[in-house]
Amino acid sequence: MLKQRVLTALLLLPLALAAIFALPEPWFLAFISILLLAGSYEYTRIAGFSGHVYGYFLVALQAMVIALLYLFVDHLNEAAWLYLSASCVAWLVMLMRLPLFRIQSTPNRLFRSVSFFTALVSISAAWFALTWLRTRPEGSWLLLLLLLIVWAADTGAYFFGKAYGRKKLAPKISPGKTLAGLLGGLVLAPLVALLAAHWMPLTPISATRLILLSLLIALVSVGGDLLISLHKRVTGCKDSGNLLPGHGGILDRLDSLLAAAPFFGLGLLIAEI
Repeated sequence: MLKQRVLTALLLLPLALAAIFALPEPWFLAFISILLLAGSYEYTRIAGFSGHVYGYFLVALQAMVIALLYLFVDHLNEAAWLYLSASCVAWLVMLMRLPLFRIQSTPNRLFRSVSFFTALVSISAAWFALTWLRTRPEGSWLLLLLLLIVWAADTGAYFFGKAYGRKKLAPKISPGKTLAGLLGGLVLAPLVALLAAHWMPLTPISATRLILLSLLIALVSVGGDLLISLHKRVTGCKDSGNLLPGHGGILDRLDSLLAAAPFFGLGLLIAEI
C-alpha cells in the first residue's frame, strides 16, 4: 500500500506543479473547478446520496455556485476578508460534528441534510480560497507553500504515527490516526514552512507568524481529513472513490486542503496587518 501511495504521489506531484505554475490564470480556475466538482460528485457517495436525485441536485447546485463565484470573482477578491472569515467560521461549525459523532450513527435524513450543506460549503469555500491565492501577485508560490505545509503535516503524521503511535486520536472516526501522528505533523509542518519560505521568492513573513500559521494549517487539515472520514464511517465507504490507486478518490486527497485553504488565506491577511 505504501509503495502504491508513493508511486501515485510521484505521478501527481509534477501535475500539481504544472497546474500551479504553467497554467494561465483562467485555465487554472477551470482546472480547480473541474477538480472540486469531481470532489462534489464523490460527496454524493459518502453522504448517502449515491444514485439519488439529491446527489445530482448537489452537483448541479455546486456547479451553479462555482459559476456565480467565477462571475463575481473580482468583487469577492475585494471583499476577501469577509468571505475568508465567513469560510473559516463555517468550517469551525462543521468541525463541531467531530466531537458529536456517535459510532451508532446512520445515514438518516438528518445526516444527509447536514452532509449536503457540508459538501456545498466546503467545496465553495475551497474554490474561493484557492482562487484568491492564485490571483495574488505571488499566487503560485503561495499555493505551493500551502501544499507543502499540508503535505508535511500529512507525512509527519503518517511516519510518526507508524513509529510511535499508541494512543488513538479519534478511534470512533479514524482508528489509524494517533496523537503521536498529530504531534509529528505539528513538528514537521513549521519546519517545512520555514525552509520553503526561505527559498521561495515571497514577500518575507516573520518566522513567528509563519510558524503559528503552519501550526494552524496542520491542525485544521487534520480536521478536514477527519470530517471526510466521518462521512465514510457512517456510510460504510472505505474511500470516497477509486480514481487514484493507493489514494482512493479526489476527496481522499483534497480533504485536508479543503479545510486548510480558507484558514491559510485568512492567516496571510492577518499576517499583513
